[in-house]
Amino acid sequence: MTVRMITATTLAAFVFSAPAQAATSKEKVETCAFGADEQKLIGAKRKAFMAKCTSDKDSPRGKPIGAPAGAPKPQ
Repeated sequence: MTVRMITATTLAAFVFSAPAQAATSKEKVETCAFGADEQKLIGAKRKAFMAKCTSDKDSPRGKPIGAPAGAPKPQ
């Protein structure tokens, strides 16, 4: 019984410690295209949106819900 418990615990530790799978570039383009379609962007605005969306830069998403007015944005 103890051996089974140790084995199960070890297996669970390996499964949960695996890194999350990152989106492939194709999936990222599809997601960004969906966003551009939802916003009905065309021409230069769509191109700029797609370039910004598919870049590997992190972008701030705004202040957290419940943050007081004038609070600094999270980094």
